[in-house]
Amino acid sequence: MGLLTYIKHKVPKVGILIVCAMLLSACMGSGDSTTDKKEKKHINFLYNFSTNSLDPHVDSSYVPLRAGITETLIRLDEENLSIEPWLAESWDGEDGQNWTIKLREDVKFQNGKQMDAESVKKSLERALKENVAIQNALKIDTISADGFTLTIKTTEPFPEFISELVNPNVAIIDVSEEDFVNKPVGTGPFKLASFTPGSKLELEHFDDYWDGASKLDSVTFAFNEDANARTLALKSGQTDIVYRPEVESLDSLKEDSKMKVESTATFRVHQLTMNMQREEMKDINVRKALDALIDRQKIVDKILLGHAETARGPFLPSLAFAPTYDKRETGSDEAVKHLEKAGYKLKDGKMQKDGKQLSLTLLTYPARADLPLIAQVLQSDAKQIGIDIKIKQIETPEEYMASHRDWDIATYSNLTAPRGDAGYYLKATYHPKGALNFSQADELELTAIIDELNRTVDQKKRDELAEKAADYVDENVINSFVLHPSTIVAYNKDKVENWFTTKSEYYMITNKLDVKE
Repeated sequence: MGLLTYIKHKVPKVGILIVCAMLLSACMGSGDSTTDKKEKKHINFLYNFSTNSLDPHVDSSYVPLRAGITETLIRLDEENLSIEPWLAESWDGEDGQNWTIKLREDVKFQNGKQMDAESVKKSLERALKENVAIQNALKIDTISADGFTLTIKTTEPFPEFISELVNPNVAIIDVSEEDFVNKPVGTGPFKLASFTPGSKLELEHFDDYWDGASKLDSVTFAFNEDANARTLALKSGQTDIVYRPEVESLDSLKEDSKMKVESTATFRVHQLTMNMQREEMKDINVRKALDALIDRQKIVDKILLGHAETARGPFLPSLAFAPTYDKRETGSDEAVKHLEKAGYKLKDGKMQKDGKQLSLTLLTYPARADLPLIAQVLQSDAKQIGIDIKIKQIETPEEYMASHRDWDIATYSNLTAPRGDAGYYLKATYHPKGALNFSQADELELTAIIDELNRTVDQKKRDELAEKAADYVDENVINSFVLHPSTIVAYNKDKVENWFTTKSEYYMITNKLDVKE
């Protein structure tokens, strides 16, 4: 049935004239837009984590930085694994405690105000006030501002200070604006047009961006935690770039001549986090048993379909501070030996001690589709030797693990060298004051190593201390490490131009991103 025939049968006669007039008007309007106006350049980007807040100083999603709204003073040089200037032009701090930072003088906030040292000072002070983890990470004692020069003194010699400014939670915003949760005003190439919490951001390019305005007019930065749904959105043309599509769909995406699939090694590790405060987990032999149960190669092959490498420690083996580990026996027989040392015996199909079965609660979360599957594999393998593992699915792992202690182990994914250095991960994850110390590890020897690392300037010595700390974590099985996943991104190569998959996972929507003419 033709459109006009449908209208004739379904719409009253008086309405026919109105509808026809609307159709005629629409046709005339579309003709005008194609002849008189250049088509807008737009990218649809689909990410795997959602967020309900865009406050860059406290939110762990880092979406404001990833979406190109905010920037930090320093950024990571992905190719050379070193830091480089961004909003800061240069810096000096030979004694490791007194720092002078020279800012760029050509930077504007997205509301048109100029960025100077005073506005940066206020932004840093807000980050320190709102985020205890940032206080611990930066160790700032005083900040003073003069023109385009910042002078910062840390509470102690802290050679790693400048690299900590890469952290997305110290992104620079105009704090004279008030709605930090829904509309932060940064210096990046894209300003926020609208934000629907848990759903999407609408971005439009910032004309006065200091590094050259984006050729894109706008970007939709949407969220969907379902890997299959993300893949279907790309295949149907609803989106142009998908972060972490479903692994099982990669072959079909590669067969599509329009699609490009990139698999990039990153500084990330999937780990089994141990809650060192739980009675059963205090026994190193129980921790060793769980570590021995992890069939890493099977998980890489069956769950990641080869898009990962097995992990023994937190750092990629190619990094200078990654230890070389001796071979460790694994498997269910080895796990049983460790449990026997802990006083357990397999009786009536149950691993028991004092008549009580070893029963553990394992946390996992769906935003990283691999982790629930890894949890299920461990649950199944543990059952074979009489261990009862109950899987509890949560939504926000950092928030839950920090505020609840009703769990024994957790599948968790962590960036371990996002600044190209080991200091951040070791301090955050194993220092008693660390923001990501969900194990609640409090080991005097390990803390002393990390404290010395924080004071050390010489890079060779830093690498030696980082390796020593990683060895300590390994020997004491404070956490177990499963694999280093590749970051997989798929996009429509007939449309998308200048996409770059980063190892740090920090920089996504940039002023270089474009669409093909």
